[in-house]
Amino acid sequence: MEVLWHLSPQPASDIAEALAEAKQWNIKTIKTLLSRLVDKQALATTRDGRRFLYAPLISREAYSRTAARTLSDRLFGGRATPLVAHLAEGRGLSDEDIADLENLLAELKNER
Repeated sequence: MEVLWHLSPQPASDIAEALAEAKQWNIKTIKTLLSRLVDKQALATTRDGRRFLYAPLISREAYSRTAARTLSDRLFGGRATPLVAHLAEGRGLSDEDIADLENLLAELKNER
């Protein structure tokens, strides 16, 4: 998805080339993954001669929201506090992270 969020539409061969250094996947594996993402309606396809071009149907932001909610639901019963505590314990929070969280919490409190 990162490859396609960066530049789309693209054929499977270009996606495979973009992923070559990070992943040791062959083109068949990439086509299988792309097909599954199409089935899940995360990607759209358009025919370009004998090949298909792939483009994202979901934004990075929408995906991030869904992934964060799923993680929170699965591991922390949907509660944000244990999730943030876990992240803080695992990597620690910088002063900038803490300031950002404080600002976010203040904004959320003011919206209520």
